[in-house]
Amino acid sequence: MKPYNVVINFESGTLDPGKRIIRKVSDVKNMFYDTQAAEELIQKGDPLVYEVIYADVPEEQGHLGHCTTIIYPGKIGNEYFLTKGHYHEKLSTAEIYFCLRGQGRLIMESTDGDCEVLEMFPGSASYIPPNWSHRTMNVGNEPLVFYCIFPADAGHDYATIEEQGYPKLVVEIDGKVTVIDNPKRKNK
Repeated sequence: MKPYNVVINFESGTLDPGKRIIRKVSDVKNMFYDTQAAEELIQKGDPLVYEVIYADVPEEQGHLGHCTTIIYPGKIGNEYFLTKGHYHEKLSTAEIYFCLRGQGRLIMESTDGDCEVLEMFPGSASYIPPNWSHRTMNVGNEPLVFYCIFPADAGHDYATIEEQGYPKLVVEIDGKVTVIDNPKRKNK
């Protein structure tokens, strides 16, 4: 492989060249607390929740995977649009999220059960340590755009999050971003 550039548009979040993956409400409906509200939104047109645009890098040890993520503004019930969330298949790998645009939250849970929620805002660089799952949500009125860097062979374990959920939810209550306990959380 030879060195190369990608171009990141800080405003739109596009990464070129890159492979785009899109997630609509129908792709993430079971990640939300209010699945009935999700189903109603699907029936009304199944809006786009987020996109990830990956740079073309071999998923091999020694390489750095990188991508942009764009989460669109919106809510299902009172819960903000979010990503599926994942652990790395190689639990001993870390990741960095650099926020380019918008306002968000990054919720993380360690394999020991610790939970942390960080604010994301333009210029913030969030460090996700090894052994922590991570999910992001857009808590603003414009797209949340961030750039991610991770070991290319880290892999993604979405199934654990789909099965157990996160211990906390990020919702809007009385017009404010609020972190609450997840009533649907399944014990680890």
